[in-house]
Amino acid sequence: MEALHASGIEYTVFFYNPNIHPVKEYLIRKEENIRFADKHNVPFVDADYDTDNWFERAKGLEDEPERGARCTMCFDMRFERTALYAHEHGFKVISSSLGISRWKNMAQINDCGHRAAAPYPGLQYWDYNWRKKGGANRMVEISKREKFYQQEYCGCVYSLRDTNRHRRAQGRDRIRIGVQYYGMEDT
Repeated sequence: MEALHASGIEYTVFFYNPNIHPVKEYLIRKEENIRFADKHNVPFVDADYDTDNWFERAKGLEDEPERGARCTMCFDMRFERTALYAHEHGFKVISSSLGISRWKNMAQINDCGHRAAAPYPGLQYWDYNWRKKGGANRMVEISKREKFYQQEYCGCVYSLRDTNRHRRAQGRDRIRIGVQYYGMEDT
């Protein structure tokens, strides 16, 4: 948001994340987005928390690995809703901050974004590489400065399950929702 704002690009944050579970995690992440958007006077659209539809689409993909078919389904679903909203409200470009994470596959994300925009004439997906020019480091810097919540898994219940399995195998405690913030001790 900071980079777009500094560049004079007018944009709206569209928050549609029916994949994030549990609801406590979803609400924390949404509130962090709202707080930062408000700080920069950026319009914020709160789309439905459409978990039933997400779980229906995830059937049969529960055991897919991160970056696998389940993630593609999830990105497709979220980009499809974003593209529809953009089309219905006169936006010409959509993009995503998903690619800033080093844990995500940029090609997978960009393919989903382009696929979602394709049915709408005049709508394009901007596949900007947010990782370039220190973008990932800048994200951490801003997160610490703003004392953002530090998510410890992608967001879906299956990612949480798999991350906790991995942590247990390493002798670490399971993820505790709502306690980890950048720049603060784990309480």
